[in-house]
Amino acid sequence: MQIEVEQKFAVDSFAAIEAKLAELGAQIGPPVEQRDRYFAHPARNFAATDEALRIRRIGEKSFITYKGPKLDAKTKTRRELELPLVDGEAGAEQFTELLAALGFTPVGEVRKHRRHATLLWQDRPIEVALDEVDDVGTFVEVELVVDETERESATAVVESLAAHLGLTQAERGICAIVVRRNVTLHGV
Repeated sequence: MQIEVEQKFAVDSFAAIEAKLAELGAQIGPPVEQRDRYFAHPARNFAATDEALRIRRIGEKSFITYKGPKLDAKTKTRRELELPLVDGEAGAEQFTELLAALGFTPVGEVRKHRRHATLLWQDRPIEVALDEVDDVGTFVEVELVVDETERESATAVVESLAAHLGLTQAERGICAIVVRRNVTLHGV
């Protein structure tokens, strides 16, 4: 089973991070708007079980994503299943209708501009995301997708890169906080 080993950090500015990424040879891509609509399960409380279900829109592309419970207290490591939907607004809306028919209800939307960078760190390809989330703030995410048997070593690699980038205070529940507050966010 593949898992996502991730840490997310609130930052005041991207300038220092961008400079360090450039020193490491990473190229930062242009901003891409992501719209994430989160759903509540009809029979269990995702906030209590530490799970999430969302539809993500990136331009004309849409994806349904399930995020399992976090597997440790330091990172946002968890199982993630993501499947593509039919392109365009219709695909996302049709799947929203299906979820509603099954008893799921929308609970919040997160909109952000995200810039991606990929780099090799300790012989592992790591993805770094620079996120501007409207009404929430700016964040840097460091992520590595691995087989669950590699969790410990991947966590060490992610933590090492985060430390090298000067990222010190990991956040574990930005989206969970937003969804629990039932706030609709509009991306920057």
